[in-house]
Amino acid sequence: MKKLTNYLYYVVMIGLVVWFAYTKGWILANFESVTPKRAITMLENDHNVTLLDVRTVEEYKSGHLRDATLIPLSKLETNLDKLAPFKKRKILVYCRSGNRSVAASRILEKHGFVPINIQEGIIGLAGAGAQLTK
Repeated sequence: MKKLTNYLYYVVMIGLVVWFAYTKGWILANFESVTPKRAITMLENDHNVTLLDVRTVEEYKSGHLRDATLIPLSKLETNLDKLAPFKKRKILVYCRSGNRSVAASRILEKHGFVPINIQEGIIGLAGAGAQLTK
């Protein structure tokens, strides 16, 4: 019985590690992730980039990047038509800390978009010197 308990413990632990790595976009991600500094550089120099904020309306109102399109993650899949004009462009995706943007990037990639997840979200962007607008 003790061997079975040990076996189950390891299976559960491995499962948690895989789940965590998946939600962070470290594994099974068909999209790129960039640091906040790299994202700022891309916004300044690459005119083929669109910015998507997947936070809530309240979070967006508290401060967001200029020219960001707001589509909360919970409404993203039903509002992909709003992003249709940008289907051939890179879409920089951010949230508060980088978790929802991974989920959003998976949705976008599944529907033929070219998402780029911003690691650390708006917290990292603000820390890297990005200017926020209210």
